Amino acid sequence: MQPSEPDSLKPSVFSSGYLIFRRSVNIQFLLMRHDDRWDLPKGHLDAGETKPQAAIRELHEETGLSPELIWTDPGFVFEHRYWVASRKDPSRKVMKELTIYLGLLLEEEEIECTEHRGFRWWNWCPPHRIQEQTIDPLLATVEKHLLRSVEIRSRLHLAN
Repeated sequence: MQPSEPDSLKPSVFSSGYLIFRRSVNIQFLLMRHDDRWDLPKGHLDAGETKPQAAIRELHEETGLSPELIWTDPGFVFEHRYWVASRKDPSRKVMKELTIYLGLLLEEEEIECTEHRGFRWWNWCPPHRIQEQTIDPLLATVEKHLLRSVEIRSRLHLAN
């Protein structure tokens, strides 16, 4: 029997999103611009919504990208937990669980920013140092995944 997790370490906030790649001249990934940082297209789960449903909904809401133009890598899910200020009481910290899926834009489509100051397609050239809390650990995990996954390497046209 596994020991149960202490209540203080159980997540009470859940967020889900995508890291989207595209094949341009270079392999690139999409980040959204907040006033003070770069972030992924992501957001909180709505009541009754699964993590994958929330991820694709948030991606569409924040970028305008059509869900049918996204291929989702079936072999990749990134989960990361960290402390955030409670929305109800900012003086109290709660555990947040972030789930990120890896996607590939199948056709070029215009980005429509609805909740951010802007966006940027970043060239894939690891190691990346963009944002320590979530982006850098995600990109390091993706780098390892790209070395192992034949399917995503093929889809991105990476050398074997």
